[in-house]
Amino acid sequence: MVGLGGRVFHWDEGRVGYWILRYHETGQFHYRPIIHGPFIQHVDALLFHVVPATDFWARAPVAVVTAALPLSAWLFRRHLDDRETVALGLLLTGQPLLLYYSRFMRSDMLVGAFAFGAFALLVRAYDTRQFRFAVAASGALALAFASKENAVLYVACFGGAAAVCYDHRLVRAAVDGDGVSRRIRRDLAALRGWIDGRAGRLPTAVWATSGLATLLGTFLAVTVVMYAPRPEIWGALSSFGSLQAVLDAALIDTGTELIDTWLDRDGGGRSYLAFFHDTLETLAFGAPVVVGLAAVGALTEGYGVGGDARRRTLVAFTLYWAAASVVGYPIATDIQAPWAVTHVVLPLTVPAAVGAAALVGVVEQEFTSETESVVDALREAAANDRRGLELAVPGMIAVLLLSAGAVGVVGLNADYWNSASQEDRQVLQWAQPENDLGDTMADVGAIAAANEGTDVLFYGTQVGGGTQFYVANESSLDQPPPGGPSWHSRLPLPWYLEGAGANVTSSAPDIPAAEALADAPPVVIAHDDARPEIEGELDGYAVREHRFKLWSEEIVVFLDRDALARSAAQ
Repeated sequence: MVGLGGRVFHWDEGRVGYWILRYHETGQFHYRPIIHGPFIQHVDALLFHVVPATDFWARAPVAVVTAALPLSAWLFRRHLDDRETVALGLLLTGQPLLLYYSRFMRSDMLVGAFAFGAFALLVRAYDTRQFRFAVAASGALALAFASKENAVLYVACFGGAAAVCYDHRLVRAAVDGDGVSRRIRRDLAALRGWIDGRAGRLPTAVWATSGLATLLGTFLAVTVVMYAPRPEIWGALSSFGSLQAVLDAALIDTGTELIDTWLDRDGGGRSYLAFFHDTLETLAFGAPVVVGLAAVGALTEGYGVGGDARRRTLVAFTLYWAAASVVGYPIATDIQAPWAVTHVVLPLTVPAAVGAAALVGVVEQEFTSETESVVDALREAAANDRRGLELAVPGMIAVLLLSAGAVGVVGLNADYWNSASQEDRQVLQWAQPENDLGDTMADVGAIAAANEGTDVLFYGTQVGGGTQFYVANESSLDQPPPGGPSWHSRLPLPWYLEGAGANVTSSAPDIPAAEALADAPPVVIAHDDARPEIEGELDGYAVREHRFKLWSEEIVVFLDRDALARSAAQ
């Protein structure tokens, strides 16, 4: 939460934020797959009734949900020892890529947090045989689907990893001479025995059916509440017809739109290898410590490097989950987006925690005793004989790896903290404006508050074969979808202008500058390419230039000096 509003809104934050403001004002909501799940839209729209619509508060729900994510480590405590549990909590807290996008008003970390939490709750349900954890997992999974559509990829990864892990179980049974069919029958018998024990006086079939109905009902109830159109949902119980219409809209229509938008598409000529390269690059720059520790954990867990092989199902499951995500997300994503790599890092934190704990264990084994400190042990090993020093080498390496990891995490977090720098493009998404734009938009808001009539003119320009900033009918922006693709070229500015209540207009790119600016409002915003042709028409205006994208796209904002002075005086 610290400095949560310090980075100016990203293009995508501005797009979703603008429609949240419109929803907050009108109370009208219909699911649109292109801006992803409704969870953040509903929560922010409610939140803005009690707090101002600022960058800080828009991001707050994402920050709060993901701040709770480290608590999920406690749910794995029957599979991880105390040291590993603490390490997992620390990694989920401070991993730089997760932390950066936890402070980002986008749904990737929401779907990741809810899906990871659902998995942890399912593990706990299995460990304790308590049905309430399974119900909570069903609700968390529904919230994941309400956050973003790629929740379906989490389910696919869960199913695939579970199948591979169970195959390992059958292979071990065959190697041990137990027999594959015998192991399957034994597992099914154990499952039936547990169900019979839980059923009590109820017939087993009735108890199992009621349990599945409870899980499905929980999932559908959350889904309907999230995806149902507003304000129609508030009258859903007035008649059977109203209820049916809301259910159809929330379930049938939502599913159809999701398939049409995200599944039934040709891929747009994307290069899988290019996207796969981007994934590996983001892992290298944003998550090197987790990747390195996960490798150590995999070697320790599966092959007994530095100790006995344990081959725990949880660790294998998360490794397969992460591997499937590395391969799968370059297929599923439609733009170059480093935030997609958070879905790889989340499962990697489990084997990374095992690796970190293994390194700590080596240090303790080599250097500590009831009476010796690390320094004393090193001094004694060096003084006694070469063999003692050789025995200390693994511990020294472990200390170096742990120290490098800690320094790396702190250093990367310090570097990426609210960063909008092109130097960090491997972790930042390219549509990020520079942070100085926030100060300018604050001045624009102050001018709009003190001005009467039109406050802002977007000067339409032809750039790169497309129209920038021009929208023929500004009233078309009252309800989605927006009236024309050139509105998107303004983002994230509409979020700030709508929040300030500014009156906005635009000029067509074929209108001469002298005519378009004959009676210019106090604020004029233009693409940097148009600056030479309009600067002479705006005498008495201060000009500010800002990088609008990491790929060197720039805009200029002209502010009437008199209007700026009046707003400052007020």
